[in-house]
Amino acid sequence: MAQTVAGTAVRQLVEAGVRTAYTVPGESFLPLLDAWEAEPGVRLVSTRHEAGAAFMAEAEAKLTGRPALALASRGPGAANLAIGVHTARQDQTPLIAILGQVESGARGRESFQEVDLAAMYAPLTGWAQEARTAEEVPSLLAEAHRAATGPRPGPVALAVPADFWTAAYDGAVPLSTGPDRRDEAAGRTDESAGRAAAHLADLLASAHRPVAICGPGDRVGRETLRAACEVAGFGVYSAFRRQDCFDEDHPHFLGHLGLGVPEDVRLALEDADLVVVLGTRLDAITAQDHRYPLPHQHLVLVGTGLPRPRHPGLTTVLEADPHDVLSALVRSATDRNALVRNATDPDPTPTGPRATVWEHHHAAAVRYARPTGEATRPGTVHPTDVVTALRRLAPDDVILTNDAGNFSAFLHRHWGFRTSHRLLAPCNGAMGYAVPAAVAAKLHRPRNTVVALVGDGGVLMTGQEIETAVRYAAPIVVLAFQNGMYGTIAMHQATSHGRLAGVDIGRLDLATWARGLGAAGFVLDDPARIEAVLTEALGCGRPCVVDVRTDPDVIAPGRRLSGLLDPGTPSAEHTAEHPAEPTAERETP
Repeated sequence: MAQTVAGTAVRQLVEAGVRTAYTVPGESFLPLLDAWEAEPGVRLVSTRHEAGAAFMAEAEAKLTGRPALALASRGPGAANLAIGVHTARQDQTPLIAILGQVESGARGRESFQEVDLAAMYAPLTGWAQEARTAEEVPSLLAEAHRAATGPRPGPVALAVPADFWTAAYDGAVPLSTGPDRRDEAAGRTDESAGRAAAHLADLLASAHRPVAICGPGDRVGRETLRAACEVAGFGVYSAFRRQDCFDEDHPHFLGHLGLGVPEDVRLALEDADLVVVLGTRLDAITAQDHRYPLPHQHLVLVGTGLPRPRHPGLTTVLEADPHDVLSALVRSATDRNALVRNATDPDPTPTGPRATVWEHHHAAAVRYARPTGEATRPGTVHPTDVVTALRRLAPDDVILTNDAGNFSAFLHRHWGFRTSHRLLAPCNGAMGYAVPAAVAAKLHRPRNTVVALVGDGGVLMTGQEIETAVRYAAPIVVLAFQNGMYGTIAMHQATSHGRLAGVDIGRLDLATWARGLGAAGFVLDDPARIEAVLTEALGCGRPCVVDVRTDPDVIAPGRRLSGLLDPGTPSAEHTAEHPAEPTAERETP
């Protein structure tokens, strides 16, 4: 008996290692949903919004390195899904989006919810196609998987007309990975990585002040990166929101290239003669608004499919897996002195000039990250105190999901990452990421503690996925930092215009709201109770939300909004208000 196109597609995805599909169900792919639900060993997660589905798929793929699946219907559903697909594009995360389309006979007639989905998704993905016949769906799906996992991992989109799913398919099932030539490919990979490692070793040996910009951790290999920097003598910066790639207490750690990095933390990058970018896109924030690398610096890109930045100086591209390159570099370093020699010290040692230099710059990074005591208004807590308390209380295998917004700067600056931690955060600054990402992380790694950090703006965008966490028994902890405004925009407005416009967020009772979704709810508005409330939340054993009431004047680490606003304006008076009335009772589960 012939299989249907839907059944064949499910078989292909399962054989390719996909185990979870995230979706808001739609009528344009009902047979695919039915076939997936009938497949043993896989999970269909019904979310509350397509943005949540896309963020969940992106987070799972980021955590596992394997493509995850997001399903959405035509028109409105596909539009809602787009934010997570854009996140996957900028984060180089493998994601497969299957989009239901109107029936094939109705295409081109402005039918109900009809959109040219391939054209819509082309700028957001590395590969976007629409099936023109039912017979070509399996081959297109195989091609999509290869594109998602190719030299530059990323999202792909396949649109399929609704009537194609029930069509019979009796052809061979195409392989998503092509012919099985793994041994031959492994040999070529080892050879390529070996050549790249030898070239990199020569460049490091001749450099005076080499630094590396690294991430993500799974792509570079956390332990391998540590060994390589010690053997080859280079300092390490973590790329924007890639802080779990390297231990921040390591003496070679130079800092996180995020937002608002002070000059003394950037000094090692400013003084470098060799800048090695390992496994990451050199995005605008990591490059500090495209300031780095400087024209005289030699840029070395190590990775596959990395976009080449507009660098006027010397650039070397080593097109090879960064983990394999670093592994080969470590294996070949039998004579450390040959690797770390430089003009000022022909016989350096692990405690020689370079190590001393990195210790000096590491001290600057530590000083920058050290918490400073700041007072807040009554009924509020300081974000720094919450982050540092959570760091003390959370287990060492914690998974953190971080949203976009000024509140997140407190985590990036004060957490103190170790490579046992995992950080899932959107490099494109997409609001609403943290809660859905936490749900996916907990579903995939149920034994790990998963904590989402989100602002009040972000939690109002996708916080309804807390209900998804409740329904699937995924006990995540959500810290919702509430200051009553879109803090990042408020800071930019205050800096540029001295006043605010359109940034107010209503007064919220997030604890009661969380209970209405079936979760536990806590209020944190007393500095003396920070540790007690966080301990309760971490141990409650079910999804929970901590309504963290913060002072709106504490707009960013070391910055006060009142100091940026023109005195006497209504905007300045706004900063004296509390973000929410403390009406909700504290819950003890």
